[in-house]
Amino acid sequence: MNKLNCWEYKKCGRQPGGEKTEELGVCPAATESRTNGVNSELHGGRACWAITGTFCGGKVQGTHAQKLGNCLTCEFYKEVQREERPDFKTAGHILSLIRNTS
Repeated sequence: MNKLNCWEYKKCGRQPGGEKTEELGVCPAATESRTNGVNSELHGGRACWAITGTFCGGKVQGTHAQKLGNCLTCEFYKEVQREERPDFKTAGHILSLIRNTS
């Protein structure tokens, strides 16, 4: 099974070298190395719900606490959850990785 990163699933173009990086910048999820391998993929590509500054719904999202409600209803989030069961890494786990390696 080919597991997609958020930028591939959402086709946002904000990954390094993406077509929207000049206009919108590179997404923090695409470069967050502290989450490398979480939920089976590259950088924060399958942990975007716990990463501040991602671009969803046409605007930059705020802190984890501000955006989690939207993320929980996101089809990509639900897809990662299904694909990773029973080893799905929750936001709490991901946030501890980010905090403990800063």
